[in-house]
Amino acid sequence: MTEEKKEFKKVELDRCPHCGQKLSPWQQVLLSVDRALMCKNCWYRIILDDVVKKATSKNSSANDKKQE
Repeated sequence: MTEEKKEFKKVELDRCPHCGQKLSPWQQVLLSVDRALMCKNCWYRIILDDVVKKATSKNSSANDKKQE
């Protein structure tokens, strides 16, 4: 497996990143399968690939600071 695929498995989103509304277990399953979901509360489109990219970029910048 590539590192990117490993990162996808690590991310478990239980709330909308935009409004903070808790996602139901069924919505979490749909998000893990489809990688995209529309929040029923704020109509924000949650795209899991974008969330993973943001998380990995934050982690890599934090690791860069530690190495210095």
